[in-house]
Amino acid sequence: MKYETVITPKSGTRLSFRDLFRYRDLILLFVKRDFVVTYKQTILGPLWAIIQPLMTTLVFNVIFGNLAKLTKSDTMAAAADIVIPGFLFYLAGTICWSLFSQTVTKTANTFLSNTRIFGKVYFPRLIMPISSAVSNLIPFAIRFLMFIGFYLYFALTGGYGFHVSGYLILLPLLLLQLILMGMAFGLIVASVTTKYRDLIHLMDFGMQLWLYGTPVAYGLSMIPESYYPLYMLNPVTMVIVVFRYAFFGTGYFDIGYYGLSWAVTLLALTLGLVLFQKVERSVMDTI
Repeated sequence: MKYETVITPKSGTRLSFRDLFRYRDLILLFVKRDFVVTYKQTILGPLWAIIQPLMTTLVFNVIFGNLAKLTKSDTMAAAADIVIPGFLFYLAGTICWSLFSQTVTKTANTFLSNTRIFGKVYFPRLIMPISSAVSNLIPFAIRFLMFIGFYLYFALTGGYGFHVSGYLILLPLLLLQLILMGMAFGLIVASVTTKYRDLIHLMDFGMQLWLYGTPVAYGLSMIPESYYPLYMLNPVTMVIVVFRYAFFGTGYFDIGYYGLSWAVTLLALTLGLVLFQKVERSVMDTI
């Protein structure tokens, strides 16, 4: 009898893109499942994708913008005729951070939330974090459309002077980097939590600390330039700063720090993939 598919134990940590391509339909099915499960039996449904970042933006605008008077600029040399509305400034950072943080969270729970499936049927386990990351693009698209709506409103009615810059061509690259970053750190956490469950409880606290270590609730100009070499090790920083520069026409961009951001992202992704493939072979025995 001739078999079409033969499953053998893996050796080493080589990533098989051929297997991932063969199971591409399964990725789409899991993306659909994740989206449906997230908003199933909710009254507002996908509107929660708008409400959550909208409320966060309002809180940032009131507390950090109006009360704390934190800077809403990413550069000390901002153009005098360009004024960025605080609400729009915080919304830009919030939607980027939401895409990253939700990708980290969903990827980190890959093994814990899919134990039953892993124990019943074979498929490349990496499909789960990939489908989780892709599914996050759906609520991001909803939030991005909301951002464009507010952007056009302020641009047409406020006379603020901000404008789209040439850095807009980097937008697909910025979104790709956010997804890869989220997967990278999520895979690392997922691999470690198979043995040390405590880490999953610390992750939410860690993400909150990470949020305030990223220029979401304040502008980059608040950070002294002498701290930039250390501060820019946070790969999310340059993505959010460049995203705002693309839409507001003023901000900060340094090719060296942007390259460093990509270097940290790829290094973390490589480490995450290696750990994930090492753990997946024995995960059913330890989880």
